[in-house]
Amino acid sequence: MKKLIKIEWMKVKDYRTFWVLSVLYLISIFGANLIAFRIQQSIFEQEKTKMVAGLLIGNTPYSFPSNWQMTSWLSSFLMFVPGLLVLISICNEYSYKTHRQNIIDGWSRSQFITAKFLFLFIITIISTIVVFIAALLFGFADGHTSFSFTDCQYIGYFFIQCLSYSSAALLIGVLLKRSGIAIGVYFLYATILENSIAGILNRYANNIGRFLPLESTDNLIPIPFFKSMQRQFIPETSVALLLGISVFYLIAYYVVVKKRFETSDL
Repeated sequence: MKKLIKIEWMKVKDYRTFWVLSVLYLISIFGANLIAFRIQQSIFEQEKTKMVAGLLIGNTPYSFPSNWQMTSWLSSFLMFVPGLLVLISICNEYSYKTHRQNIIDGWSRSQFITAKFLFLFIITIISTIVVFIAALLFGFADGHTSFSFTDCQYIGYFFIQCLSYSSAALLIGVLLKRSGIAIGVYFLYATILENSIAGILNRYANNIGRFLPLESTDNLIPIPFFKSMQRQFIPETSVALLLGISVFYLIAYYVVVKKRFETSDL
């Protein structure tokens, strides 16, 4: 396993585009939350808006323990970036024929796919750690409540969500192979198409849109505002059910990617 990770590292260590996107992504997590944190401060510091915001939102979103959900939810809007990094990595393998060279050098096809899943797993872990640190920083910066790990499970949900988006990106890359087409399909599906399909299914098919591949993980981290209104208009879904469906899709991603790579021409 260490050898697989080492070779994956050698493929990206001098790849400038990968590192530029990675750094921008990590900075954007802190940047997006900083903007939201400043807005929160401006709202709750003014007496005219503080009372209304308190009634609608409750505690300040970045106070403990609300900070865990708030940071995870807002950071999830950047979720397509880790998937994009994985997509670029697999498409470059096809573009530069390095996947073929790995097989010639003695790798099995199964080892190659395992290396790619290890690669996306590491990206997911790093992303989750950064979100965890951001939640801590803004929670302490808020200062309205004392430190608490209550609701910290949302960081774990972020991990599953990131793993799902990255696995979906890997699947699209293996199926389409060409970076331009694969990136376009991934971006459109992750940001527009599945949301549109989910909205239609939720309206006309008894809310089953909640169980689509990416939508199921998105629903693990609901909007942290207007919770009382959400309970009235949005039917609650069992977290255990969403987790089970998410794990099912993750296994399906692995099985399909592995099967596709093992049976396709190099």
